[in-house]
Amino acid sequence: MSRFWNEKTRNIEPYVAGEQPKPGQKIIKLNTNENPYPASPKVREVLDQVDVPLLARYPETSSRIVREELAKYYGVRPEQVFCGNGSDEVLAFAFQAFFESGEDAKPLLVPDISYSFYPVYASLYNIPLKKIPLKEDFSIDVDAFCEDPQGGVAFANPNAPTSLAMPVSDVERILQANPDHVVLVDEAYAAFSDQSARVLLPKYKNLLVTGTLSKSHSLAGLRLGYVIADEELIEGMCRIRDSFNSYPVDQIAQKVAATAIADYDWVNENTRKICATRDRVRSELLKRGWNVPESATNFLFASPISTPAETVYTKLRGKGILVRYFNKPRIDQYLRITIGTDAEMDTMLKAIDEIAEGN
Repeated sequence: MSRFWNEKTRNIEPYVAGEQPKPGQKIIKLNTNENPYPASPKVREVLDQVDVPLLARYPETSSRIVREELAKYYGVRPEQVFCGNGSDEVLAFAFQAFFESGEDAKPLLVPDISYSFYPVYASLYNIPLKKIPLKEDFSIDVDAFCEDPQGGVAFANPNAPTSLAMPVSDVERILQANPDHVVLVDEAYAAFSDQSARVLLPKYKNLLVTGTLSKSHSLAGLRLGYVIADEELIEGMCRIRDSFNSYPVDQIAQKVAATAIADYDWVNENTRKICATRDRVRSELLKRGWNVPESATNFLFASPISTPAETVYTKLRGKGILVRYFNKPRIDQYLRITIGTDAEMDTMLKAIDEIAEGN
């Protein structure tokens, strides 16, 4: 611990990202919910045509070409779209823009088991937080988010790491119960579900939907996140962005992202393959006696039942297969398993069978 750190730096508990393999390591990486398939082949054409001298100039601040493509993709106006350097940055801007800080502020409501960056941001920006326990089946307790409105709401839908999706009708109930504060719906995994809160945008000016190109568009290494919301909320996001970094998305990233978004067929086919593999592997794990809730994401939330989850995690790691293990109350007997290619998932299933046999 450095003597030069301030009190916040000393006391903060940072977000812990999934393990990244070292260069050259032969690993099946199923621990960070990346897309196993490459981005649109049209991306290569963009990279081959990069205008290097243009990199001497700052990028367009609002990521206009990306916003225009996202607006077409989702059927909204470009003015309803905001872009940032990954959805984590976008979430950070939203927390600063819409949720009050200080001891006297009303707390932000979040699920007790959800994306672990939410409490990190709340701590970093001094936003009081109230965690609402998930139900026994790991579904979000909608009534609890409606009964006692506070200083705003933030949750992932589908939720992570539990993989469960909340019906849009329940999202609407939460919006109706919190009319004076922003309800942030993190839809990082919505592409693998059959619903989105975006359909509620015409009715609710307090709805803010965040998304990412990391999962659906195979661009985790690019870092492009976005918000879709009423123009008043977008203006608030821009005020925070321009008080922190007016150029969050570089020129190359903007062109690559816009091109990838426009290739609907490529993205939809990859999404279809991932969902098919997900459902097949869930069925296989259920046959092996695992507890695996139905997933609306590109991962499975799976409990081995007969063997401690941490033991399975450690043994899989020893076999060159990375999955995610959370040593936390209520979920310490579950693994979060990203959906890879069919071949990768078959290798994982074989390894699980070997572990069950004591190997």
